Amino acid sequence: MPNNELNCSIDNILIVDDHPLTVEVHKGIISKALKEKKLNYLTAITAEKAFNIITEINTNGENLKMVLFDINLPPFKEKNIESGEDLALITRKLFPNCKIIIISMHNDPLWVNRIIKAINPEGFLAKSDVDAKSLAEICSKIEADFFFYSESIKKSNKIIIQQNINWDEHDTKILQYIAEGYKTAHLTRLIPLSLSAIEKRKANIKKQLIFDIGSDKELIEVAKSKGLL
Repeated sequence: MPNNELNCSIDNILIVDDHPLTVEVHKGIISKALKEKKLNYLTAITAEKAFNIITEINTNGENLKMVLFDINLPPFKEKNIESGEDLALITRKLFPNCKIIIISMHNDPLWVNRIIKAINPEGFLAKSDVDAKSLAEICSKIEADFFFYSESIKKSNKIIIQQNINWDEHDTKILQYIAEGYKTAHLTRLIPLSLSAIEKRKANIKKQLIFDIGSDKELIEVAKSKGLL
């Protein structure tokens, strides 16, 4: 059954955050920033509702003009959605022209670089960098086809570039999971690669960071010393 909030004749804007008050604040800010007459504002405070809205818009042949995603959302296990990051990936696949804005309290370099490579969001904001006034200005710029990354995000990504690290999002996840205490043998349940492929990638990560076949502990210590974790 189609959602009554959806309207094929106008563009949809979706705001996703697990705090209801934040959703309403962002909705108010964005609606004032974007002066167009026909915009339909949709909100979700769970990954499940956001997923259902996104897929319904796609099924109905409607347009999803912009989405503001908070990364930290309770998972929707039924669809293997662990966070706003997974929702953003789905949105990018279904709506290539949708303007995706990621907002998060996290800004560690590896994670930032992974988001940029995987999603290439039009907006990428650290919560500590923005307030109501700046968010309105940022949304207006993005709506006008500009990209905007906040200062903390740009600094974090610059660290990766300066370190001349050559790997993809799977390599980043391998390092992050190891830092969280996961054993290599368990990573096949978290990353869609074979154990041998993961071990080869892990060896390459060590080669780039510690120039040797060191321990996992040494690898994590070096990664932290370089500001990557």
